[in-house]
Amino acid sequence: MSDLPPGVDDLDALAAAPGYHTLLLENERVRVLDTTVLSGHRVPLHTHKWPAVQYILSWSDFVRCDAQGRVVLDTRSIQAKPGAGAAAWSGPLAPHTLENVGDLELRVISVELKT
Repeated sequence: MSDLPPGVDDLDALAAAPGYHTLLLENERVRVLDTTVLSGHRVPLHTHKWPAVQYILSWSDFVRCDAQGRVVLDTRSIQAKPGAGAAAWSGPLAPHTLENVGDLELRVISVELKT
């Protein structure tokens, strides 16, 4: 039996990658995460099961891969990169890894909307 709270599985970001995700607030409607990925770090396989508004505190290029290791997003190919203070929308994310391939810290506050 798992020691995780109800509704949280082994691949949930807080359970699978606690060194990169910090819980700031949680209630029945939202969960707020502070995510920090240092340059050169790779976040282990994890999920985000709820859609989220993401507020970017600092940007760095990253590569997101699916559970099979296939690249699903490489931000180095994006022309207009968001900067600090930008907001973005993200749907739920299936199991993935994320590697910070840029020179700076990647830091994002995510407000996950529970459904």
